[in-house]
Amino acid sequence: MVSPTQRANTSSNNKFNTSLNVSLDTSKYEAKTQEIAKKILSGNEKGSFWSKLSQLKDELRLDDKLMAWTMENEGLRVQLFRLIDCLPALQSKAEIARHMQEYLASDAVEVPALRALLNFSTDNPNSIPATAAATTLSTAVATLAKRYICGENLSEATKSIEKLRRDRFGFTMDLLGEAVISEVEAGEYLNRYIGMMEDLSNKAKNWGLIEQIDKADGEELKRVQVSVKLSAFYSQFDPLDPVKTTEKVSEPARILLRKAKELGCGIHFDMEQYEFKSLTLQILKQVLIEPEFRDRTDVGITLQGYLRDSEQDLYELVEWAKLRGKPVTVRLVKGAYWDRETIRSYQQGWALPVFSDKVSTDANYERLIQILLENHQYLYAAIGSHNARSLAKAIAIVQTLNIPSRAFETQCLYGMGDKFAKAIADMGYRVRVYCPFGDLIPGMSYLIRRLLENTANSSFLRISGEGVDIGKLIAAPMMTERDVNYNGAPALNVFDGFVNSSDRDYAINEEREAAQTALQQVRRQLGKTYLPIVNGQAVETEAYIESVNPANSSQVVGKIGLASIDQAEAAVKSAKSAFASWKKLSAKERGDILRKAADIMEEKREELIAWICWEVAKPIREGDGEVSEAIDFCRYYAKEMERLESGVQRNLPGEDNTYIYQPRGVVVVISPWNFPLAIALGMSVAAIAAGNTVILKPAEQSSVIGAKIAEVLQAAGLPTGVFTYLPAKGSTVGAHLVKHPDVHLIAFTGSQQVGCQIVTEASILRPKQKHMKRVIAEMGGKNGIIIDESADLDQAVVGVMNSAFGFAGQKCSACSRAIVLAPVYDNFMERLVEATRSLKVGEAHLPGTKLSAVIDGAAQQNILNYIAKGKETATLAFEGEVPNHGFYVPPTIFGDVDPDSAIAQEEIFGPVLAVIKAQSFDEALAIANGTNFALTGGLYSRTPSHIERAYREFEVGNLYINRGITGALVDRHPFGGFKLSGIGSKAGGRDYLLQFLEPRSITENTQRQGFAPLDGIE
Repeated sequence: MVSPTQRANTSSNNKFNTSLNVSLDTSKYEAKTQEIAKKILSGNEKGSFWSKLSQLKDELRLDDKLMAWTMENEGLRVQLFRLIDCLPALQSKAEIARHMQEYLASDAVEVPALRALLNFSTDNPNSIPATAAATTLSTAVATLAKRYICGENLSEATKSIEKLRRDRFGFTMDLLGEAVISEVEAGEYLNRYIGMMEDLSNKAKNWGLIEQIDKADGEELKRVQVSVKLSAFYSQFDPLDPVKTTEKVSEPARILLRKAKELGCGIHFDMEQYEFKSLTLQILKQVLIEPEFRDRTDVGITLQGYLRDSEQDLYELVEWAKLRGKPVTVRLVKGAYWDRETIRSYQQGWALPVFSDKVSTDANYERLIQILLENHQYLYAAIGSHNARSLAKAIAIVQTLNIPSRAFETQCLYGMGDKFAKAIADMGYRVRVYCPFGDLIPGMSYLIRRLLENTANSSFLRISGEGVDIGKLIAAPMMTERDVNYNGAPALNVFDGFVNSSDRDYAINEEREAAQTALQQVRRQLGKTYLPIVNGQAVETEAYIESVNPANSSQVVGKIGLASIDQAEAAVKSAKSAFASWKKLSAKERGDILRKAADIMEEKREELIAWICWEVAKPIREGDGEVSEAIDFCRYYAKEMERLESGVQRNLPGEDNTYIYQPRGVVVVISPWNFPLAIALGMSVAAIAAGNTVILKPAEQSSVIGAKIAEVLQAAGLPTGVFTYLPAKGSTVGAHLVKHPDVHLIAFTGSQQVGCQIVTEASILRPKQKHMKRVIAEMGGKNGIIIDESADLDQAVVGVMNSAFGFAGQKCSACSRAIVLAPVYDNFMERLVEATRSLKVGEAHLPGTKLSAVIDGAAQQNILNYIAKGKETATLAFEGEVPNHGFYVPPTIFGDVDPDSAIAQEEIFGPVLAVIKAQSFDEALAIANGTNFALTGGLYSRTPSHIERAYREFEVGNLYINRGITGALVDRHPFGGFKLSGIGSKAGGRDYLLQFLEPRSITENTQRQGFAPLDGIE
């Protein structure tokens, strides 16, 4: 057996390097472990009658038969669980029947008999077959839910736990609900727990003492225990903002601990996703060592055995407990979010925090059991597992070391591992059952996790019921080679040789500190002067402007020298001269320079994030994503040009045909302020990769970042004249460049008004102009997200809110319209308003800020004018509060919006959301498509036919389903729209570079006097 801390580690950035090399003799308990495991698997010690009865009962369970059926067909398993997931949102038998058809009669299931069974019409909601099918499914799912959820309300749950006590099982109660998305919901969560403790503690007064579970070593234990999620106390729980998160979470935790002491209840704190783990442990250690709580031993903390750094966390808890002087309980679980953690790591390109193989988790879990129990004088152990081998290992250590009963118990989930739990209880040990209760809708994600666990190929409960050889079943688990040798390398997705750059993981303390350090370092550099760079030299200017921090308009970020028309002429001349030699370089030679630029930006990531934060008031996490995009543009376009350079051959005997590309010439890039690094650099390096030369005229509000682009490209070795940094007035110098006869292409991102003007001016043939100009113009959108009646509102509310108010709504991809079907409109609106109310508005450099200022005073006034129009034509649902300095606009939500009104049709480019009610999905699609734009759009739905229709009918360039509509990634989500959203191909896509190239076809007759090479002819 190998410790995760002993694995090979070749990466200096391995965040799972615990630096521990603790030798642990895991073999000394093996013989006793095997003996006890056999006893657990064979049933209880008092005879076989009850075990046979239990087995017969299990064999007759219809829900077990259904689960067994799904295990034989992966397609059915996936579709059935997806159907179950959306079932609570469906409000009629007809809807349930229709969804049964769409999920279970699909090609993905491949069960013809099932398809035939579901061959009924749902047109008539009262049809007998449809009603019968819907009723059967609803009943079956309700049965499943009752198996894993101990009640829909506290009264039902109390009956369940009282029965558990009669069977000599303790309990810990958990209130179902995965997502707290507003401070109102966080407050309700705390109050519901307090109410639950009060109710249960009153009932507990009538419960008789059961020695096995209520007493240990002469100490009477708390009969009522509840399990809580620390993250549910604060809707903005964020590792990036540990100070505010700690402040907001600690006080509710104290309130709960005080109430628990008053009522005589135990409190156990659960663990959720990995990104919250370190901060959760930090907060709990801090609170539980305070004088008021330092002597409490009725408190528990959870560790997850599937995490690679769990051993380090446990050793640190041991040292903390020694310092504290009184034990707390550590609940060891294997972890319930493996799929989520793995998927997230692959999507983000991060190291895998979890072991890749189940057997490795089992091996690590046994190590943790041993470490915990061998430190029983400092920490109590609660071994939460349904694996008879793992449980036996714990009991073997307990027996060998004669560990006091107060320091040890086992735990299991309600409805799972019942036979093992009974066998252990019959041995005289304390067994506690984790009892979730609550409504099915908030409990659905919990139910799905249980179903996935029970039907997974690696599930011990499943394997143990399949007649596997007992020797194999209880053999000591060994870590797999890939987990032993894992060195913290990121999970990479490689498509045609390209890998997206990874954003920072701010759950890691070092990365948070690096971001804050860079912000302060850059802050000390504010106020410098930046001049145009023409032919490789900075040139003095007559006119200057100041670029200010929008969130604090008295803070000057930089003084910008504005180029004159004469300097623009010199810039064009320099670019034209450099083009002659630049175009002759190979795609690889040009690409190597761009790849070096990408490497420089990766090294300077924190610094670039800081400049973006200070100059355009973009919050840290969003600035990080922008730097990743800029890096990706460099690497992707370099790779793509190498692909295109090879051309296409269509050769025949006697004739060679070649299709190749050549660069166009001088390209003018007119970039916006909202993505001052990514868009400006992306358009520029696309042109450069293709062999063109570039003049960048950045937006006046973000010209300092334009200067930083010039610094990066110069440091990467770009030859003089290939890239010119030319800050200038758009109305004068910008217009002059558009009209210039030596300019071949204009790449523009900005407003529709300016974009259309550029198209018009560029179409005019000027004197001495020998080519037709090409224009690439991305001109914004009026983007809508549809939320239908089957949507997961936890996801939809957060997705709409983040898409609407991220970077104060100043993204061309931002959501400005939410189109909500009538059945869920009121619930959606209520939750959206409260979630938005909970967003922190403030200066962008502060780690807790989710929404900062808009770019300048003109933008501020324009948006406020639209808000005033909205108040005249719609219902103001929410208008937030903002600071009184800087260019802030309150996050604003309008309800009952007319789809044809100004706030529903015109691009506002600010934190203003119009919510529109639709009576049907047809109407929702019509509203979504009913603007002049077609950039981004989204759909939150669990109805397959709606998703299929959105694929076909939703008129947008970028469609996002069941996720937010911002944050497009190079190559994975090529970005761009149509209609009045722009002209040109998608940025970050396979055909984007073609716009910067001229195609050529060359045909050569290779026949000489009747002779020609005959290669390829057989």
